[in-house]
Amino acid sequence: MSRDTSFYYSFLVLPPRKRNAIIAVWDFCRAVDDAVDEEEARSRAEEQLAMWRSELDAAYAGRQPATPQGTALQPVIREFNLPREPFEELIAGVAMDLDYSRYPTFDALSLYCRRVASMVGLICLEIFGYRDPKARSYAVNLGMALQLTNIVRDVATDLRRGRVYLPAEDLATFCVTVEMLEAGTVTPAVRDLLRFECERAREYFRRAASELPRADARSLVAAEIMGGIYFGILRRIERAGYDVFSRRIRVPRPHRLVIALRIWARTAIGL
Repeated sequence: MSRDTSFYYSFLVLPPRKRNAIIAVWDFCRAVDDAVDEEEARSRAEEQLAMWRSELDAAYAGRQPATPQGTALQPVIREFNLPREPFEELIAGVAMDLDYSRYPTFDALSLYCRRVASMVGLICLEIFGYRDPKARSYAVNLGMALQLTNIVRDVATDLRRGRVYLPAEDLATFCVTVEMLEAGTVTPAVRDLLRFECERAREYFRRAASELPRADARSLVAAEIMGGIYFGILRRIERAGYDVFSRRIRVPRPHRLVIALRIWARTAIGL
């Protein structure tokens, strides 16, 4: 895993066994996501997703997977008793990109976000370990927060791929058209729209915080670091006046390390 990903520093706090397991899950999920690429023909993307479904079958059935990602994932499934359904939901979510380049409502977008982000959170939860069932709600809400942050940050990139994840009902509410977004100018209407989307992401961060079980705080410190770094991205979007067009907003690597250390220290002393 590259040090330049937003997840790198969150995984460093894990013991080696769990870190390696998380990386195996990450690599598999990343490969599934890459199957639907804007440069791939639909038929090729469908073949790739079918192949990853077959890899999942092999990993759970005890057959030899054909890919390095499937081979690495198989022992992790056994060791941590990972449920199969979240993986299947993830693949179904990635497949939605073949059929939808626009989402009419937030309810429709929520299904996509839960599949491609919250399901990964539920898988990782089994590796992190937890005692309180509320941890599952925490993982779902944190996944939503991370994905909604991604959507706002990547508006310009997604537009170049012919995709608009911001719900059409929200664009209509703020009198923003796709053409206005493509112009790349932060008009008052565009700013109000993106402020609204950022506040929605903040709400899911708040929900996740309220669901974090105190008894599981130390087990879930890696997830908290992940959330802290993405919350940093959200704040930088806001401080940039919602200009997500002129550059891709990131948290610099040294700042990610500071966030990770601060959250780890806070958790270690029980705050």
